[in-house]
Amino acid sequence: MDAYVFCLSNHGTSSHTIRPTLRPRRRCVPSPLPSNPIHRYNSAKCIQACTSSKLHISPLETQVKIHGGLKIVSVGMLPPRKFLQKRKKVEVFKDAADEADQKNWRKLMTEIEEGGSAVSVLKSRRSKDQALPKDLVLGTLVRFKQLKKWNLVGEILEWLRIQPWWDFNEMDFLMLITAYGKQGDFNKAEKVLSFMNKRGYAPNVVSHTALMEAYGKGARHNNAEAIFRRMKSSGPEPSAHTYQIILKIFVEGNKFKEAEEVFETLLNAEKSPLKPDQKMFHMMIYMYKKSGNYDKARKLFTLMAERGVPQSTVTYNSLMSFETNYKEVSKIYDQMQRAGLRPDVVSYASLINAYGKARREDEALAVFEEMLDAKVRPTHKAYNILLDAFAISGMVEQARAVFKSMRRDRCNPDICSYTTMLSAYVNASDMEGAEKFFQRLKQDGFKPNIVTYGTLIKGYAKLNDSEKMMEKFEEMRMIGIKANQTIFTTIMDAYGKSRDFDSAVVWYKEMESSGLPPDQKAKNILLSLAKTADEQLEAKQLVGNFDNDGNGQKFNVISRFVDEEDEDDVDADETISYGEKQDELLDPHSNQQTVNEVSRFIDEDEDEYEDEDEAEDAISSNEKAR
Repeated sequence: MDAYVFCLSNHGTSSHTIRPTLRPRRRCVPSPLPSNPIHRYNSAKCIQACTSSKLHISPLETQVKIHGGLKIVSVGMLPPRKFLQKRKKVEVFKDAADEADQKNWRKLMTEIEEGGSAVSVLKSRRSKDQALPKDLVLGTLVRFKQLKKWNLVGEILEWLRIQPWWDFNEMDFLMLITAYGKQGDFNKAEKVLSFMNKRGYAPNVVSHTALMEAYGKGARHNNAEAIFRRMKSSGPEPSAHTYQIILKIFVEGNKFKEAEEVFETLLNAEKSPLKPDQKMFHMMIYMYKKSGNYDKARKLFTLMAERGVPQSTVTYNSLMSFETNYKEVSKIYDQMQRAGLRPDVVSYASLINAYGKARREDEALAVFEEMLDAKVRPTHKAYNILLDAFAISGMVEQARAVFKSMRRDRCNPDICSYTTMLSAYVNASDMEGAEKFFQRLKQDGFKPNIVTYGTLIKGYAKLNDSEKMMEKFEEMRMIGIKANQTIFTTIMDAYGKSRDFDSAVVWYKEMESSGLPPDQKAKNILLSLAKTADEQLEAKQLVGNFDNDGNGQKFNVISRFVDEEDEDDVDADETISYGEKQDELLDPHSNQQTVNEVSRFIDEDEDEYEDEDEAEDAISSNEKAR
């Protein structure tokens, strides 16, 4: 590949975009380094690359805007980082016996995780008429608790409960009911509480909170609330952890009024002996995000400082999650750094996502590079967000480079990564490349989901290729994937734009007959497709906007509004982003995403680990688990 450099010009303090110009290699004169390089590209690297005798620009060598002058970026994108490479662990043992014990325990853990069952492995480890070493069992329980594998914790404890050689005491009961609480199995949690009563253990705040959480995770929010009210009236007195859990349950169940009442009580020193802590504030901030009340979230953020409640990276992350404008996200990010807080992977991902959605791929890349320079390990989601930033604009080569970097950095692409990469081809109108990558997706062992097929259907719809569009639709149905509102709307819109209003109406009715009530977007599109008076009348009747007075004025206003809106948003509508489309393409009745988001803001146990290496560092084998 021939070497090229970017043209360099300086326009004072303005921000301008540098576009690559194919010119022979030459020495570049850099502009002054930025004084505040927050989430900006490392200019020193740029200078070094420009002055190098071997200057090559990879597909991901893009320009970056830096206030105060133009900077050259000609560094290979996402070069390998040492901290992302697999580390060879150097272990120190007390003696030979300790080494044998550690290796034996690790082998046990591996067998349990591979087999998916703990009891069968533990039974096989027992010699005839000899109990398992208690420290081995305890270490195993603690490790699985640390890793939040509550199904295995519950399985082991249920087995130990009937073993004559194990003294199953109150602490074991409490851990067991906690395990069922985390899994949302309120029936088993109730049985454990009954066993405790029979054994003479008095009900306490831990057991009641665990049962309350079990009801909450089992979507029995009213039962959970009843336990909380009973604890407040007759005991045991709720703890801070109890309040954290009940707020989480209320937010998951969209019981915002009840959550506000509980939180207001905590703010009143005369009514509550407890003061709201950081996790409670975080949950309420998230609640206001969920309900779309940004002003109240900001007030809570200010109240935290007034009350002396420390603000953490999570606090700022929750505020960034409110914003969609990259400028506002960037301001909050800068504010967090000025507060002396270190951004985590969620912080970087939020900023990358904001730049990507604004079609500012260069800044998104620069932030990702800064994250790697800060030795923050990127997650699947962080990589997928950067991938999406290039895919939105149909930048296939750049997206492919990110896709390849994932494997190199031990972050194997998932179905989200493959579908995002597929959308890059679609947005570049390269359906031949999209089909080839679709075949690769299946060859690599992934099953296409509704988002994957929705991406291909949308791609063919953009090209007005109704034959291939319907071929993908039928292929999707043949493997048992049911179409949803988004796919029906896409097909309806495609036929309508091909001047086939009758077919568009057929697909609108098909949506209804499939048990999927057309949403407002589908109604608006159908109205906009109607051109003649007869078509307009039929569209009005279908969407329920028929004016009984027959003056037609109401429809004309709606139609004009829809047409104008479509013209304004034509670019955004024609672009497919996996990050934006996955929620509307997946089952709209699923609340799994909401539960996952809530869990990010409140977690009473240890932090989750991104991979086995981090878990090993946190709990160094059996010795530390004991």
